[in-house]
Amino acid sequence: MSGLFAYFKRIAREKREFRQMQARAKALPEDYAYVYHKIQYYMWGHAGGDGMDTIPILADLVELFETGAAEGKPVLEVTGEDVAAFCDELLRNAKTWTGNRREALNRDILNKLGKGTGA
Repeated sequence: MSGLFAYFKRIAREKREFRQMQARAKALPEDYAYVYHKIQYYMWGHAGGDGMDTIPILADLVELFETGAAEGKPVLEVTGEDVAAFCDELLRNAKTWTGNRREALNRDILNKLGKGTGA
């Protein structure tokens, strides 16, 4: 029973932290807030599993944007004009939907052809 309580406590903490992060993003200058929300939407489309690997990336992004805004930099000076490439770089070490599919494709083919580890 204590495991279930700990689980719900963790979920409540994560939701609170997420709401705080979203409030910080909303407080960014208009251009930064717009780009943040577009990046967030893009990242959710690539998130694997429950998407929790994406939350720390978005938290770091808010911090990066807050710093850029405080320094008076235009948002595209922070991200570069190829914002999708910027996002892909952020997602490089996160568990993504496409990464899961790539891993499954390779694993299934190698296993079928007798070259896999059987995992």
